[in-house]
Amino acid sequence: MSTLAKARCVFGAHPSAMDTALAVAVLICMVAGSFVDPHGPEGVNWSLRTPDALSLALMTAGAAALAFRRRAPMAVLAVTGGVSVVESVTGDPRAPVVMAAVIALYTVAASTDRPTTWRVGLLTMTVLTGAAMLAGPLPWYAQENLAVFAWTGIGATAGDAVRSRRAFVQAIRDRAEKAERTREEEARRRVAEERLRIARDLHDVVAHHIALVNVQAGVASHVMDKRPDQAKEALAHVREASRSALDELRATVGLLRQSGDPEAPTEPAPGLARLDELVGTFQHAGLRVELARTDQGTELPAAVDLAAYRIIQEALTNVQKHAGRQAKAEVSVVRVGPGIEVTVLDDGIADGEAPDAPAEGGGHGLLGMRERVTAVRGTLTTGTRYGGGFRVHAILPVKSRTDAATEATEATGDPV
Repeated sequence: MSTLAKARCVFGAHPSAMDTALAVAVLICMVAGSFVDPHGPEGVNWSLRTPDALSLALMTAGAAALAFRRRAPMAVLAVTGGVSVVESVTGDPRAPVVMAAVIALYTVAASTDRPTTWRVGLLTMTVLTGAAMLAGPLPWYAQENLAVFAWTGIGATAGDAVRSRRAFVQAIRDRAEKAERTREEEARRRVAEERLRIARDLHDVVAHHIALVNVQAGVASHVMDKRPDQAKEALAHVREASRSALDELRATVGLLRQSGDPEAPTEPAPGLARLDELVGTFQHAGLRVELARTDQGTELPAAVDLAAYRIIQEALTNVQKHAGRQAKAEVSVVRVGPGIEVTVLDDGIADGEAPDAPAEGGGHGLLGMRERVTAVRGTLTTGTRYGGGFRVHAILPVKSRTDAATEATEATGDPV
């Protein structure tokens, strides 16, 4: 670090010491300048004359006031301006007391706003220049009078420039801090969204497959002694369901791996192309499911395709868990205009068991459905049916916002 940078750090930490040092330096410059004779026979020259007592007192008062320029800039400007007017009227030869007023005006301009700088600067310039021209011992056109006008203008302009630069630098810092906060908030939001997405996937996978395993294990236990062949078939379904659960869990947890971890499975996410397989797993578990589809040939965005699959999976899982062993479910996937409608109905309790239907808007399964539908900008309605049973109805967009924007661009030739 250079000597200048070290001195700036020290004075920046102690502004009062810096102002005192500035006052001493200004006093030395004013006293030294009072020895200059601008009207000598050979032009400006140094003389051995000594300033009179009044001039020394005025210079000392003006310099001493500068030590308080940060605390009360307007008051310091008034004091230094006053002593400058007195020196302009009485000094002959004149001492450069106006130097203190110029620095005080600079401080006011640097610490206030621009309108205040304009008003105070014009007033100071008018008073000091007018006093020097009209009441001073020199002719009104003397160069010392013009110098007062020039230096007061320079002080106000320099102070305003410094204030503008400080405001500009502060604005840049504020924008940088705001951008940093925005990046951190966006990162936290994305982490929260990813956690919710993984939680939904884990819930859907575990709830579906564990429900199948539970039903098939119960069947195997019930018929083990009397019908061993059916028990073996049920255990085979248990093995298949558990294997599928492990595969999907491995794929989901693979998203959490670090870059140096073993490569995660690359099996594509499930969609409506695997709907027949999904329905078949429930049918093998003893649930009566009827499937109707009129969406053949419809290409869905990956997020919409996965959402539709998970909604049907969760709805059928709820039917199997809550509607009774003899319940019947109806699944329909229909293309309607710009959207695709997914509906899952069940007829409720068919064997007299106590109901355990999910409440409207309650449960992690229904919450996960709503989050999935909201994520793809669709709508979801759930509730009990008149006469018994439960209904899940979702309307999902066939095209994502990105796809729609791309098509609009291709059609018009201009970006949307």
